[in-house]
Amino acid sequence: MNSFFTFDEKILNLAQQTQLACKDEFEKIDEIFEYNTAKVLNAFAKNHISESHFTPSTGYGYGDRGRDTLDLVLADIFGCEDALIRHNFVSGTHAITTALFGVLRPNDEMVCITGTPYDTLHGTIGLTGEGYGSLKEFGIGYRQLDLLPDGTVDMENIPAAVQGAKVVYIQRSRGYTLRPSLTMEKMEEVIAAARSANPEAIIVVDNCYGEFVQKTEPTQVGADLIIGSLIKNPGGGIAPTGGYIAGKHKYVEMCAHRLTSPGVGREVGCTLGHTRSLYMGLFNAPSAVASAVKTAVFAANLFSHLGYGVTPAPGEVRGDIIQAVKLGCAEKLIAFCQGIQKGSPVDSFVKPEPWDMPGYDSQVIMAAGAFTGGASIELSADAPLREPFAVWMQGGLTYPSGKLGVMLAAQSMLEEGIL
Repeated sequence: MNSFFTFDEKILNLAQQTQLACKDEFEKIDEIFEYNTAKVLNAFAKNHISESHFTPSTGYGYGDRGRDTLDLVLADIFGCEDALIRHNFVSGTHAITTALFGVLRPNDEMVCITGTPYDTLHGTIGLTGEGYGSLKEFGIGYRQLDLLPDGTVDMENIPAAVQGAKVVYIQRSRGYTLRPSLTMEKMEEVIAAARSANPEAIIVVDNCYGEFVQKTEPTQVGADLIIGSLIKNPGGGIAPTGGYIAGKHKYVEMCAHRLTSPGVGREVGCTLGHTRSLYMGLFNAPSAVASAVKTAVFAANLFSHLGYGVTPAPGEVRGDIIQAVKLGCAEKLIAFCQGIQKGSPVDSFVKPEPWDMPGYDSQVIMAAGAFTGGASIELSADAPLREPFAVWMQGGLTYPSGKLGVMLAAQSMLEEGIL
């Protein structure tokens, strides 16, 4: 590798040892990758996808069969009744907001049973940013069940927490916390507990970062709606923007009428030539996710060997593509992110620095040299500069490039004398 990059011998030897240590985990990832590839291919074949489905539409987009059939493909992949996958969801937060406003009404109540939701959803709920049309301003109540000290779901108190709630909200991934993400085995247990205590509740799962990491999705273990972003896992590194909502037909329909307008719903919405990239990205998603998970496993093993706390730990079952590394101080966090940036195919020459990013309560540093701006399925690392000074790394369109990025992060810390 030193023909192209300059690595200290210590980093090269450690990377070689780490690669060997990952063998068993990589075999499990490949088995999931093959399963999910077959699942996706079957959905494409079942719905008779042809070149005609890539034809652009303009204006109102009436009768766009490519758009409508893509909904069917996604529903088949996720094993649910219906789906709404659109390029005009601007982010995962936008898709989640659309879903919550789609199914909630004034005087309803939402309860999150996985602690405080991801930072960018605080404005939607009404925890911050008064005056912008939050759920709170529409008379929709919010409460939450805090996680246990070890970051796991408080299973014992779920029955009491969900009483009277219209929506039970679950965040699959860890966000900017060190809590474990929810595996599908745990997700099924959590959903069952909520459903048993409140059978009428709509169970909504923020599925961001989790798609295709395991063989099943939350809709297959009891969730009514799942929501995600196409510049994360299901876009496969190809979709340039977008998001999805999937689940039970009646709830997806409610969300569609919120996305456009009541009485119009999903019948409108031109695709402007984006359909091909959404199909292609979805088809590539199992491959991109497998590469991202391998990159995360490699990082966990390498930095664990260097003495840093990592979560998930080597060998732990994963529910998302995120790898957290507890670096302990701002200097190490910044050096790590600057090394990841050097391993990016785009803007590798840029030196990321902390900045005041909208939607966050502290400065954030982000390393993301991506073909698609902000795409978390491409190798990236980011963190707020606050205790415990952990970095959250995700993505890697190919494992070899992701591995190089992780090695460059370690090399950057070594060069700064802080490894």
